[in-house]
Amino acid sequence: MRRILIPSIVSLGALLFAGNPQSKEQTDMATASKSQRESHTRTRATAKITVQSSEAKPYEQTGGPSLVELRINETFTGEIDGRSEARALQVLRDDKSASQVSMQRFRGKLGERQGTFVLQGSEIVENGKIKATWFVVPGSGTGDLSGLRGEGGFEGGFGKGSDGWLDYWFE
Repeated sequence: MRRILIPSIVSLGALLFAGNPQSKEQTDMATASKSQRESHTRTRATAKITVQSSEAKPYEQTGGPSLVELRINETFTGEIDGRSEARALQVLRDDKSASQVSMQRFRGKLGERQGTFVLQGSEIVENGKIKATWFVVPGSGTGDLSGLRGEGGFEGGFGKGSDGWLDYWFE
């Protein structure tokens, strides 16, 4: 009797887990999500970014590095073509190196598409040069750029202009 009971319990457990529709549904959803991520074709766009104007306003300077708000107006020329006004919060050290975070709304063309989108960035300034990473804020695209997603960055002389890129796709 004991030999019959143990296989029966194991068989019943296997039937319960294999026949669970929620597990199959979750597996199907995970598979679909994975194939959607893999199906996005990424395109790289590049641009020369030129600073048209900038303003730095310290807002906290007591002890240690200064906290500074930056306002930067830029133009983009190339496959990313348009303008942007950026706001950044910066930690400025005595040696003029800095770490900052930024948000900017781009207005113009990306490839052949017209619209706007928001970039969120993280930047490091050292020895007069800036290096940054950024990503398109999900849901921020308008016009022909609705559904835009992407990530990229830029490098160049701080406040002097830089070379930027964006690897992008549409959802």
